[in-house]
Parts: sequence; structure tokens; C-alpha cells
Amino acid sequence: MVHELGSRLRRLPAPPHIVWRSLCDPYEAGSRAWLELRDDEVPPRVVAGYAPVLVVWSSLWPHRPLDRIRFDLAAAPGSQDCALRWTLTTDGEVPGESTLGYLRHRLNYLINNRLRRSYGQ
Repeated sequence: MVHELGSRLRRLPAPPHIVWRSLCDPYEAGSRAWLELRDDEVPPRVVAGYAPVLVVWSSLWPHRPLDRIRFDLAAAPGSQDCALRWTLTTDGEVPGESTLGYLRHRLNYLINNRLRRSYGQ
């Protein structure tokens, strides 16, 4: 059974196809570094994708290998921006509130702070 652990929708100041590329290759040559991992994290693998509307990552946390991070991308109404929703799911054990809060906070920081700033905002 898949459990949804968290989700957040925010606007990013780049078109969906650019955000899609950033998610598929966070270390792309010539792009601004945004995916700075901590010692307890590993680079994600893209396990599914459909340009430019969907990317699914493997877990960032080796101790939580059954977690997945799904990114749904769409054009934000009335602009060239991207409406990006990240959703954290797991096929495994639902963590306690403290761990769950940490995972949500970490994803929100990486996507809605670091990735946003890589586009100049």
C-alpha cells in the first residue's frame, strides 16, 4: 500500500520544461548548483518521467529506500512560470511525526528554496 507522507504546490520562476530538466539532471553542466545533499542523503535516481509534466525520484535517504518523490509540473496560469507539486510517498513504514516533519521540511527547502533560487529568485 502506498502512503502519502506530504505534498506541497508552489510556483517556480521558470517554465515547466526548464524545471523538468533541472529535476532530471540536478548536476547538469552550466546550471547553478541547487541539490546540496547532507551526509545522510544520496543523489536521487530518476525512476520515471514524462517530459515536461512528471518526474519521479528514488529516495534521498538510504535508511528509507521505499520512499519516492513525485514531481508534477504544469504551466502556472497567466505566466511562463511552473506550478510544481512535490509529493513524498512510501511503500514502507510510515515514520513517526519527528522524522516525517524532517522529511517534509527537507524537501520543501530543497525544492522551494534551493531550486527556486537557482533561477535567480
